Amino acid sequence: MKATSTNIPGVLTLSPDIFEDKRGFFFESFNQRVFQEATGLDVNFVQDNHSLSNKGVLRGLHYQLPPKSQGKLVRVISGTIFDVAVDIRRFSPTFGKWFGIELSADNKLQLWLPPGLAHGFYALSESVEVVYKATNYYSPEYERSIKWDDSMLAIKWPNRAPIVSTKDATGDDFSHAEMFD
Repeated sequence: MKATSTNIPGVLTLSPDIFEDKRGFFFESFNQRVFQEATGLDVNFVQDNHSLSNKGVLRGLHYQLPPKSQGKLVRVISGTIFDVAVDIRRFSPTFGKWFGIELSADNKLQLWLPPGLAHGFYALSESVEVVYKATNYYSPEYERSIKWDDSMLAIKWPNRAPIVSTKDATGDDFSHAEMFD
């Protein structure tokens, strides 16, 4: 596994070691020891999530506040997404900045988001299945959402008219959202 830093401190892309031959491929999607060696992080994942989205669906920007904040390890098992991490840590030099990357079943890249990042993705393929590991349990009372199209963030989503849930359409403006101090 190779870990690569992004423009946001703590956000990493991960490339697994893939073994391919005429039969197909094999790779370890997660190995605690290998993850720790590649990233230098000692995290404990407590929950796996799996979503199916149709083309044009945008989910996010979601996060949970302390003490229930979550780190996430995101990957795609079918299809392709444009995945986005937004730094909402006031103390960070990249506060309010975003990072976007295409994750797909073909490229097998994974994205690590530490606590303090809002997360969202846009489904590029006809259907997409996204799985992610979380370092804390889902806690609705600590869950927050920032509007996906907030003008201060100026995220360059692939589509400016996505299919979104009511919750995501009515998220907080970035300037009024609860942040990490």
